[in-house]
Amino acid sequence: MQAQICPSTPDQQQPKCEPQSPFAPSPSPPLPLMAASGGGVLSHDDIMRSIERGDITITPFNPQAVGCASVDLTLSNEFRYFIPGRSTVHLLETTDYKDITEKVLVPEGEFFTLNPGQCCLAITQERVKLAPSLCGFLEGRSRFARLGIFVHITASFMQPGINNQQVLEIFNASNNTVALHPGARVCQFIFLRLSGEAQYHGRFAAQEL
Repeated sequence: MQAQICPSTPDQQQPKCEPQSPFAPSPSPPLPLMAASGGGVLSHDDIMRSIERGDITITPFNPQAVGCASVDLTLSNEFRYFIPGRSTVHLLETTDYKDITEKVLVPEGEFFTLNPGQCCLAITQERVKLAPSLCGFLEGRSRFARLGIFVHITASFMQPGINNQQVLEIFNASNNTVALHPGARVCQFIFLRLSGEAQYHGRFAAQEL
């Protein structure tokens, strides 16, 4: 792991939804959100209504991070790198990732570097709280995928009723060393409505890095 001082650059604005063509057929009047069938992806307006109603809570919340059908989340300054030279890691329910990683905090104005072929763990600044009727997916952003970066390599499903920050498994598949800047909008949360309600009480219900 190597941290270097580098001036931060503001991330680009979330692209706006394109206006509908005047030649396109008029859409049907929108149904009330609670009448929507389970499994549908929430649109920008549905996300905003769910936030106003309290079904979705994002702390801290930046309205400019809300896109057409997702919300961008940002990197915190907490990272975990994998300690080299360890023995075989057994994939068991009891295996703890903290035993094979070491946590670092990146000072303000610096960044975390990830070499080609390396993986690290990170966590979002935002805490996301969902109602039992909502779940979601955590995905990377295409602008970083095109640089050869897997922002969230697996386990992208976010359970209903969660109330936590989101842990990222970041992998550098490129030939270049990558600088990960705290505060960068690196991933997006996509919200889905369940057909019923459920509440996650698993191992990572109150996850931390």
